[in-house]
This record gives sequence, C-alpha cells and structure tokens, in this order.
Amino acid sequence: MAAVYKFKPYNVGRWVIWSLFALVLLLAPLVFTSNLSTTMLAQMGIAIIACLSYNMLLGQGGMLSFGHAVYTGLGSYMAMHALNAVSAGQLGIPVTLLPLVGGVAGMGFAVLLGYVTTKKAGTPFAMITMGVAELVFAMSLMFSEFFGGEAGVSGNRVAGQPFMGINFGAQIQIYYLIAAYTFVCVALMYAFTQTPLGRMLNAVRDNPERVEFIGYNTQRVRYFAFIIAGFFAGIAGGLGALNFEIVTAEVVGAGRSGAYLLFTFLGGATFFFGPILGAILMIIAFVLLSELTKAWLLYLGLVFLFMVMYAPGGIASLIMMNLRVAKFGKLRQIWTSYLGLGMTALVMLAGAGAMIEMVYHLQLNSALGDIVKFMGVPLNAKSLDSWVGAAFVMLTGLGLFELARRQYLSEWGEIQTEIEKDIKRRETAV
Repeated sequence: MAAVYKFKPYNVGRWVIWSLFALVLLLAPLVFTSNLSTTMLAQMGIAIIACLSYNMLLGQGGMLSFGHAVYTGLGSYMAMHALNAVSAGQLGIPVTLLPLVGGVAGMGFAVLLGYVTTKKAGTPFAMITMGVAELVFAMSLMFSEFFGGEAGVSGNRVAGQPFMGINFGAQIQIYYLIAAYTFVCVALMYAFTQTPLGRMLNAVRDNPERVEFIGYNTQRVRYFAFIIAGFFAGIAGGLGALNFEIVTAEVVGAGRSGAYLLFTFLGGATFFFGPILGAILMIIAFVLLSELTKAWLLYLGLVFLFMVMYAPGGIASLIMMNLRVAKFGKLRQIWTSYLGLGMTALVMLAGAGAMIEMVYHLQLNSALGDIVKFMGVPLNAKSLDSWVGAAFVMLTGLGLFELARRQYLSEWGEIQTEIEKDIKRRETAV
C-alpha cells in the first residue's frame, strides 16, 4: 500500500503570538527600568502562573476552589526550607531549580488532599476546599517549627556558587529567572489544554453525566487535573519565595485564595489568556491602587460586582466580542458609542469617587483636617458644597451614561444582526 503524505501548514498566528509573548517578557524590564517596575513585573510573572494554574480548575474543569493558596503557599514554604538547606550546604542543587522543589511539593500536597477534595463536584467541592484551606491556615499558626509562626520563614537567595556571575542578588536577575519559568509554564499549561486529558476535563465540566455514560471516571479526571494544577501552583509559590525571600502564614490564607478567584474571573476564566490579564490587574491593584487610596478594596469590589452583572465572561470575553466585530469591519460603526460610554462613566466615577474619599477621610483621617485631595482637587469633607457638588457630578454622569448605554445597545444589536446576515450570505454562497 502506497504511503500517503499530507502537508500540515504551520499555524503562523500562534507562532507570532508566542514570539511576541517571549519578546514582551524579555524587553519589559528594559522599558520599565525603575526598581518598582522590575519588582512589579516579577510579581506579575508569578501571578500569571498562579492564576493560570487556578484556571485549570475553574475555567477548564468547572471546579470552584476556595483554597488554591494552600498549594502555592506550601510550595513557597518547601522552596524556602530548601533554600535554607542550600545556604547551609546541606542540599546540593542550584537556586534555579528551587521553584521545581515548590512544584513537586504542591503536587505532593495535591495528591494527598485532592483525592478527598475531588470526590465531590460543584458546591460540595467548593466547601471542602474552603475547609482544607482553613485547616492549613490554622496549622500554620500551630506548627511554628515548619511554618515559622507569625514571623514566617526567611532566607537568602544568594546561595551556592554563582553561574557566569549570576547569583540572583540583583532584582533584574531574579526577574529573568521568573520570566523564563513563566514562559515555560504558560506554554506547558496551554499544551495541557490540547491533550486528551485537557479535552476530557472540559467535557467533565460541561456534561459529567454523559462522560460517565461513555465509561470515563469523572472523579479521576478531576483528580489528575487537580494534581497538575497543584504542581504549577507550587512553582508559582517557589518563585514567590525566591522573589520575596520570606514566607509568612498569609500565603496560605483565605485572602490569597480569594484573590486568585477574583482576578481569574475578572480576566476571563473561559479563555486561556483571561487569567493572564487578571494576574496583571491583581498586581496593579495590590501594589499601585492600594497606595493611591485606602478605599481600594471598595473600588475592587464594585468592579467585581459590575463585571458579574454585565460581563460575566470577564475582560477576555469583551476583547473577543469586539475582535469578532472588527473581523467583519463593523468596529468603526460603534467607536463613537464606546467614546460616549467611557467619557460619561469617568464623569460618574469622578463624582462617586469624591464621595467615597470624603467618607474614608472622615472615618480614618479626620485628625489631619477637613481637606482631602481627589484627582488634584481639594475637597472639604465637612462642607455641604463639596457633598452637593460631588453628588451632582455623579448623578449627571449616571444620567448621561444611561443615555449612552441605550444608544450603544441599539447600535450593538444592529451590528450583530448585520453580522449574522453576512454569515448566512457567505454560507449560501459556498
């Protein structure tokens, strides 16, 4: 029988995207050169791995976990203890491999805890993960020999023999180590989505009854995915240990798990690149927004509320919807509506933000006087004029936003109708 040869063309778009991703990781610290920027970029790389590993559970497997920080945090502790062993000459591995120690630790704890956790799905799964998270956090305060108590465990990443002058003392050196791990881990997690196990995990998420009917064990699929997610979470934890050189009980706390859930959802759990966007937003919120205002958690909660109400697919879904519109050449028909929505939203948020800042000033900083600055404008928190002015700006912006929103919805509906007609026309022509 004659051999049949088939030509499979390269996916040029995929090569371009991955090349650009590598280029961004390589050049980012050369563009943002300050120490703060380099530190934030390193934290973004760690957060990208952690959020993508969490999305293996939430987005790909439909498993709502409230305890993902258990595996990033325990990976951090194990990597830190390994680092101290290297510094003491008791362990002969290079610092560059310590994140893998965290990964193996995260995978090991996922093997141990995941077997029980993945016995259930849906709400029971979520409740079990919350219980496990609270158990581990309580243990972190009880077993100070391993967890270091309230002070945590610290170390020095400048350990062992330097390689080609690299000892990871400088922040730029640890950034490039994190960037290398980020690229490899992101590539591996994307490759996982293309494997039979990854596809079966999607099937378990969408229709577990049918998966059971055709002979697959849904618990086993969830368990294997849980273990893999734990491995990558542990790598993120190990990188975090090297970056900060200290690990405290906060890394296994409910707040950290909630942050992974919140920002993975905001980025878009149904798309692979959504958690990457969410991880970037997480570091911006935690590092920059928290420095700008004490009400940053309130703003973050409001953003999450509106995203759940109006864009449950996250930022990634908004991007993909508009790329579809742009593909059919309709984006220019709606850009004025986007401009109107953006301008009126800014006016509304300016008024609401002024009122929020005055409330926080009266509650927390009243001893510093009555004046609070918001967006460069001095406001008297105890003056009726400031409150009336802020309320007027907010209500005016809200009214204009509602008018812009109705206009946008009308134009969006017309564009979607035109796109559907265009699709049917092309199908008929074929």
